[in-house]
Amino acid sequence: QVQLVESGGALVQAGESLRLSCVVSGGTFRPSVLGWFRQTPGKEREFVAALRWTDATTDYLDSVNGRFTISWDNAKNTMYLQMNNLEPEDTADYYCAARSTGSTPITRSSLAYKFWGLGTQVTVSS
Repeated sequence: QVQLVESGGALVQAGESLRLSCVVSGGTFRPSVLGWFRQTPGKEREFVAALRWTDATTDYLDSVNGRFTISWDNAKNTMYLQMNNLEPEDTADYYCAARSTGSTPITRSSLAYKFWGLGTQVTVSS
């Protein structure tokens, strides 16, 4: 069973940066497609970014494109989300997710991701 553990959430001011981490462990084979989602109370979980680490293909939500960068460290089995120039609208619980090991297309649908972490909270004050 694949396990995901996020860290790095914090309270920051608008314009500052944060880096979220997601350690991937377990499972016989490493999932090739990983993603970050976020959620605020009363709203559906929202796609933020995704990565297929085998060929470094990425996809971003329009509102974070150019500010956020998703990456993968193969040696550490860790995915990162570097978030720059944070805005109050970025405030949310952030979750990392992984598709099943046999699934290779990148997708923005949360329903396509099989494994989830417990989340890390990001708060951006104005």
